[in-house]
Amino acid sequence: MSQEVLDGFSPLGERLSPRDWPPKSHGLKPIWAKVVGDFFRSGPGQVLVKAVQKELDAGLVIYPPHPLRLLQALSPAEVRVVILGQDPYHGPGQAEGLSFSVANGVKAPPSLVNIFKELKRDLGLEPPAPWRASLLPWVEQGVFLLNQALSVQAGRAASHAHLPWSALTKMILEEVMKSPSPTVVMLWGMHAQKLQGDLELWSKTYQKDVLVLSANHPSPLSALRGEHPFMGCGHFGLAQRWLAQRGVKMDWALS
Repeated sequence: MSQEVLDGFSPLGERLSPRDWPPKSHGLKPIWAKVVGDFFRSGPGQVLVKAVQKELDAGLVIYPPHPLRLLQALSPAEVRVVILGQDPYHGPGQAEGLSFSVANGVKAPPSLVNIFKELKRDLGLEPPAPWRASLLPWVEQGVFLLNQALSVQAGRAASHAHLPWSALTKMILEEVMKSPSPTVVMLWGMHAQKLQGDLELWSKTYQKDVLVLSANHPSPLSALRGEHPFMGCGHFGLAQRWLAQRGVKMDWALS
């Protein structure tokens, strides 16, 4: 995966353009082009296309400008860690098609700040500067930053969570689970954890060497709550050690 592939996108703050909907398969990794094509030809895919098109026709602002950006970056065999989020950030210029990440030049949102705090607590790594919060260095090492819903209305968190993006998300995750390479899957929050059963089934079906880690969502509303709070979960160190035992190096440093 090249940095140019990930950086060759629209300026910060741009909304999803009607001319870019539905997303094209051009530039996607070949396996993802097939998965995406199959999805958008399916019943759930057509429901999604029509629902988002209706909002765009009504002049609503939809983020991010490139919902399938992640699928240009990593093929299933290149994925070492999956971090599963819920849906894109809904503020101007925040969502960039990678879960939890914002482009450099955009201030880190609270959930991302908590991710950096846990990274420091767990591994002693200093957080990047507030305006250098992109997680692209992780993607370059095989971290698959996937949201369950790949679009959102401006100013309305989870506004597209009811749309059938989850059908595509499951297709994507199943392809990752088919790959023979060892993979860590981090399920942060209740919505992500609903896929635990699917992951267990796929790991048995495809004899996948996988480590599934669960914790609360890093949002300030939930990061310190519940039986498995995000703060103190130690997922970064656990993933690093588990992968190292399988001959895979993972460096979580961002600066």
